[in-house]
Amino acid sequence: MNRALRLIRRRAISSIPVLLIVVVLTFLLLESASGDAVDAYLLSIGGGDATVAQSLRRAYGLDQSMLARLWLYFSSLVRLDLGWSVAFGRPVLDLILERLPNTLLLMGSATALSFGLGSAFGIIAGAKPESAMDRVLSTCSLILYAIPSFWLGLVLSIVFAVQLRWLPTSGIETIASGKVGLARAADIARHLILPVGALALIYMALFLRVMRSGMAEAWTLDFVLFARSKGLSRSRIVLRHVARNAMLPLVTMLGLQSAAMLGGSVVIESIFAIPGFGRLAQEAVSGRDAPLLMGIIVVSAVLVICVNLLVDLVYAALDPRVGASEPNS
Repeated sequence: MNRALRLIRRRAISSIPVLLIVVVLTFLLLESASGDAVDAYLLSIGGGDATVAQSLRRAYGLDQSMLARLWLYFSSLVRLDLGWSVAFGRPVLDLILERLPNTLLLMGSATALSFGLGSAFGIIAGAKPESAMDRVLSTCSLILYAIPSFWLGLVLSIVFAVQLRWLPTSGIETIASGKVGLARAADIARHLILPVGALALIYMALFLRVMRSGMAEAWTLDFVLFARSKGLSRSRIVLRHVARNAMLPLVTMLGLQSAAMLGGSVVIESIFAIPGFGRLAQEAVSGRDAPLLMGIIVVSAVLVICVNLLVDLVYAALDPRVGASEPNS
């Protein structure tokens, strides 16, 4: 427990400059872009004179200098105030909290499915390297990894939703269905089958290859040879020695792919019309809504940091050497 608390404290302290860098760089990039949310708003309503544009910019604080607005944003960020969305006319935090659960549900389900299936098939493939099963699984994983997620999502939607009509084509749940409790949960799960499958299959192939490579390397290590010399069964060696040692790089890869999966959810949410975090980012970009886009990027950075912290804790549980070198304080 003390080792885990030290690890959490160290990661929390190191994440502060990371967030500061993300906020500053994002702010500077948005400042370098041409146009702003007021221009996009006036364009959407058919135009407006300079007086209207000037009053809108004054109302949203866009008439101030860049340093003044950056300082104002940092001051608001400390109070957990992410600003006001010009395009939606609502607080940014409310919009994010409204859409974020759908994305977390999509990402969590896809991560659990891809990690579970990838590690299981990786163990099967790595249990007997260069066997027929190993070659079949390795070939299938290479094919899946080469397929773009948007193409796989479109194919799954055409086959299972349009042609076979087994699953819904879009949305997170049936609109105005009136379902509650388990009935609503089942309806949401039915809507998530295709998007979760499209997002999970790509990363399942990656996790399979990493697990298989780790197990193939672990077979040559001394502790495995010692276990075999003791007369332990092959299944026990695979599950208790080889697979656990090969799980360490897989857990590391899980943390590294969390940001990529968050970015991949943008495409999947657009294909299946899921009102999530990714579609909100797309709408913020199309509407040139800088406060909303800033809030989305900051929350995304916090999510990635939290996921990597959880991965570090799991890694420390699998490898007792992690965090043990830091003295108690």
